[in-house]
Amino acid sequence: MEFRFMINDLRFLNKIKGAFGLRSSVLSLGSLVFGLKSSVLNLRSSVFWSLVFFLSSFFSFSQVTTSIDSTKIKIGAQITYKIEVETKPNSLVVFPEGQTFSPLEMIESYAIDTIKNKDKYNLIKKYGLTQFDSGKYTIPRQKVIIGDKTFFTDSLKVEVNNVVVDTTKQGLYDIKPIIEVSKKGSDWWKYVLLTLLIVGIIGFLMYWFIWRKKPLTEAEQIALLPPYDRAKLALKKLDESHYLETDSIKEYYSDLTFIIRKYLDEKVYDRALESTTDELINRLNLLKEGNQIELSTQDIRNLESILKRADLVKFAKSAVDVELAKMDRDTIDIEIDHVKEALPEPTEEEKLQDEKYRQELERKKKRKKIIITVVIGVFLLMATFVGFGLKYGFNYIKDTIIGHDSIELLEGEWVTSAYGVPPVTISTPKVLTRIELPVPDEMKAQVTQTTFIYGTLLDVFSVMVNTTSYKNMGENKIDIEKASEQSLKGMEAQGAQDIVVLRDKFVTPNGAEGLKTYGTLKIKNPISQKVQEGNYILLQFASENVLQQIVITYPINDEYADQMIERILNSVELKKAEE
Repeated sequence: MEFRFMINDLRFLNKIKGAFGLRSSVLSLGSLVFGLKSSVLNLRSSVFWSLVFFLSSFFSFSQVTTSIDSTKIKIGAQITYKIEVETKPNSLVVFPEGQTFSPLEMIESYAIDTIKNKDKYNLIKKYGLTQFDSGKYTIPRQKVIIGDKTFFTDSLKVEVNNVVVDTTKQGLYDIKPIIEVSKKGSDWWKYVLLTLLIVGIIGFLMYWFIWRKKPLTEAEQIALLPPYDRAKLALKKLDESHYLETDSIKEYYSDLTFIIRKYLDEKVYDRALESTTDELINRLNLLKEGNQIELSTQDIRNLESILKRADLVKFAKSAVDVELAKMDRDTIDIEIDHVKEALPEPTEEEKLQDEKYRQELERKKKRKKIIITVVIGVFLLMATFVGFGLKYGFNYIKDTIIGHDSIELLEGEWVTSAYGVPPVTISTPKVLTRIELPVPDEMKAQVTQTTFIYGTLLDVFSVMVNTTSYKNMGENKIDIEKASEQSLKGMEAQGAQDIVVLRDKFVTPNGAEGLKTYGTLKIKNPISQKVQEGNYILLQFASENVLQQIVITYPINDEYADQMIERILNSVELKKAEE
């Protein structure tokens, strides 16, 4: 009789199951009933209360179940936490996101599995959780949104045990010594070598073409000879010519008269080259009469005869015998000697003046070389500056040469690290240092926080990462906007003034959503009393009981600081549920 009632109860439950399509719940309830090893009376009672629970669950739309694969794990081992939702095809389901499982840490979030069950869907979401400290922990209730309704899962107990090492089977060894790892060198030496190579090439070219004492050409060597020696050498060159052999009498007399006129121009009369024959002879006679040159009358006549004959050959095309031309050449040779003998010896004063003149010429040549070198150097520097300026920007080149705080931070060796628990991964120009911020005594039991910072509000650039964990919050939630207001009040307490507040939604590159509060502020230096103006950015992310904050301050109108901030914001990562 008692067993028949139990079967009837089960049939009744199966009918309800058929009526509402909740097959899995009835089967689990049936398993519960058949598994009871008690009296028939207790069995009836269990069936009855199970039925009541089932009906109340249905009418309260209880469509969420949770489970874990193990309640006991070793330190660092993974627990698979599963949330199963049964819903209609057109229902929107939002599973928990972020680090909402604290004190356990979510290390992996799996993709949602979907199973179709007649006209409904079973959605299964799994999370990989772990803990690195031994103890007993409670996984808090998780919020699941189905359509416009909110459901909370049950909290679950987990025990994390230490790993026991059997020293009788596993030997103990000394701690291994620290091994120095050679740091990979940068390529700075390549740039230095390339620079030295370019400078060396430029220096060699300037030495070779400007400063080197070049071997003199034949014309330069002749030009350095005294006028007498040059005239004698010119006569020898005339003998080596083929003018007389080819009846080029005009060319022969042109060169012959140029030789004597050039010598007279340098030693006797400085206008001998452009003077006519009569003007030159008259000048020689005047110099002889004035005792300025001891030249005989016959010498002057010989010169006059040859010069006039040359004029007839050049301008009147007069024919001259070759032998006469040779005689005129010999006469010019003799007259050059007579002119040299007729000239007075230079005085010491004249020799000194000549030496000064020579030294002055050397100084002028050296000054000319210096000017050319400086001009080429300045041109190369300007060309280099313009070239790099066109490629990288003139302000960048100027700031690189003169120096700029922001550009030094931007181009330095950046550090990527995770700060706090749950971790906030961020890249910064300098590593953040952990500090202990004061917590009121009445809040120490309820709040745990870690803070990492570089710089302060008074510095040109500063970054702070703060993680605050709240205990025993119950149904309360973190109001992220109110937390933003509290942070701004904290800035004011540090001396910030005229804070301009703008707010916007912020999404990290890996999809974590938070609040971005940003704007400008002024800070007064307590020592110099100077008021500095800057920008600030406050990023805040909230889970069930954890508030994560990133505070950045940087100078205004600084393109390098703007590039730094963009790089920092693009590096922020918080794990999200869909990872």
